[in-house]
Amino acid sequence: MLQVFYNILLYLIQPLILIKLYIRSYKNTAYRKRWAERYGFCSKKIISGGIILHSVSVGEILAAIPLIKELQHRYPAVPITITTMTPTASERVDYIFGKKVQHMYLPYDLPGSVNRFLNRVQPRLVLIMETEIWPNFIRMLKKRNIPIILTNARLSARSAQRYAKINYFINDIVRCITLIAAQNMEDGQRFLSLGIAHTQLSVTGNLKFEISITPELSAKALILRNYLAPYCPVWIASSTHAGEEEIILHAHKQLLNQFSNLLLILVPRHPERFNHVIKLTKKAGFSYITRSSGIKPSIQTQIVIGDTMGELMLLYGIADLAFVGGSLVQKGGHNPLEPAAYNIPILMGPHIINFQDICTKLKKANGLIIIKDIDALVRKISILLINKNYRNSYGRHAFEVLHQHKGALQKTLHLLDPYLKKIK
Repeated sequence: MLQVFYNILLYLIQPLILIKLYIRSYKNTAYRKRWAERYGFCSKKIISGGIILHSVSVGEILAAIPLIKELQHRYPAVPITITTMTPTASERVDYIFGKKVQHMYLPYDLPGSVNRFLNRVQPRLVLIMETEIWPNFIRMLKKRNIPIILTNARLSARSAQRYAKINYFINDIVRCITLIAAQNMEDGQRFLSLGIAHTQLSVTGNLKFEISITPELSAKALILRNYLAPYCPVWIASSTHAGEEEIILHAHKQLLNQFSNLLLILVPRHPERFNHVIKLTKKAGFSYITRSSGIKPSIQTQIVIGDTMGELMLLYGIADLAFVGGSLVQKGGHNPLEPAAYNIPILMGPHIINFQDICTKLKKANGLIIIKDIDALVRKISILLINKNYRNSYGRHAFEVLHQHKGALQKTLHLLDPYLKKIK
């Protein structure tokens, strides 16, 4: 009965979804394109019969990079189709992998749309990053005897409580999943509470710990640091959201009173907000340049706005410390392990639910500083800039946590091998 209600509701809200896409397209015109894909129609040529890896957003794509590259290395003849839900994620897939993978939007979870999509792609294995439970999609994969593996799976206590309210409906869906590779035992226990069998569960660790800095990237970062800021301290505020840039800019203005040559690299999370952040920076009276301009900073430059795609890891490499955004506003925070890979201190706001386990590990090891307001942000950055030993200590501890928890990639590949060998 709930499945019927779910399908009826999905059909009823489609006009609202299309209106929402159209409204979003005013900020990002890519939302007006490829609507047919969202309903299972695709005009471009598709190589069928391989793996689908679904990553709903940019964060999941970045976490999946080591896994995808290793799959390509081990099984070069197996086609990989990456599905996402947003244009930003689509652009990131294209930037990272180019034509080495196929990209499509995962269609809305309507029976007809999902059937069209599966008929076209004909996957032999489906990997879903983290936790995207689409009832029709999962049921149809099960009906077609296509293995479904939740990879790097996590389930927050809040989500588990919500699912518990519709336990009968959810229980029937999750039992269609072949395997769940959970990030940790706590997540695993929450999945068990939904009704999955112990044989469906494996704890493999978190793929986000598989970040590594290549010698090429390290060399490129050194060259960029010498170009942008050879003689001044640098802090980066990354993946910022609406409401955070104002706080960051105000903090930077206070910090300049103490560190007159301090350079801020400000990187908004979403490309459609680049122009807005440029206007905010200009209105606040700062001397700034944009990264995309290619202009070399002068001694008067106070801010570099990171308005390019795919350069965040490079920009972390030229910073002395990092604030990771989405955490001073209620967005749940973004990945603190990326700056940890460079041995630099990390600051975040109190809203870290998306990375609770990682942040807890970092904070316990003195590798993460949680700040609650602008005064704490200014105070902590001041201490880090003044005290090199304190700064190095936090950076070293963050780096150690990153490396202590590696291993998820090999465990995940071991779990996937029996299914991949059948495709091969």
